[in-house]
Amino acid sequence: MPSRRISPGIWIIGLLSGALAAISFLSVQASGNIPSENAASAPSKPSPKPRPSATKPKTYKVPDDSGAGRRIVYSLSQKRVWLLSESESVTRTFTVWPGNVPPAEGEYPVTFRRAEGTGGDGVRIEHAVYFGERSAFSNALDGASPAPDSSVKTGAIRESVADGTALWDFATKGTLVYVVG
Repeated sequence: MPSRRISPGIWIIGLLSGALAAISFLSVQASGNIPSENAASAPSKPSPKPRPSATKPKTYKVPDDSGAGRRIVYSLSQKRVWLLSESESVTRTFTVWPGNVPPAEGEYPVTFRRAEGTGGDGVRIEHAVYFGERSAFSNALDGASPAPDSSVKTGAIRESVADGTALWDFATKGTLVYVVG
């Protein structure tokens, strides 16, 4: 009995049809939307409209007696930083995680900047902006903001990676930092 040979075109069509059927089946299962027999006749419910929020986003007022003009304001009690433009508008504000050696209240110029390195607590950091005797804003390369190790004295003031980048771009050498209570 002679063997019948199937043409390559038929093989390709068969394989493509099988693959499409398998993909369709798996996508329906994955979406969890396997239609029931009555689904086509059931009216669809409109999705509820979102309600307007009853609360507005919280704004953080720049502390009084915190200088004037283009500057950085750091509140020890609020654990918050404000970046202010020459026109006194807040360009950004964010929370920080201070070390266990806080800077004294006062006015300090940015004295040094370091793109990356290792903090006094052994954490890999970037965007270090130094001011005062032992204080620096920085962010951990891995984005972590753990509580400072009580056995290590550090003046590090950590912020998120995005906030660290914004502060780095803002805080050129000589930019004033006002530390308030």
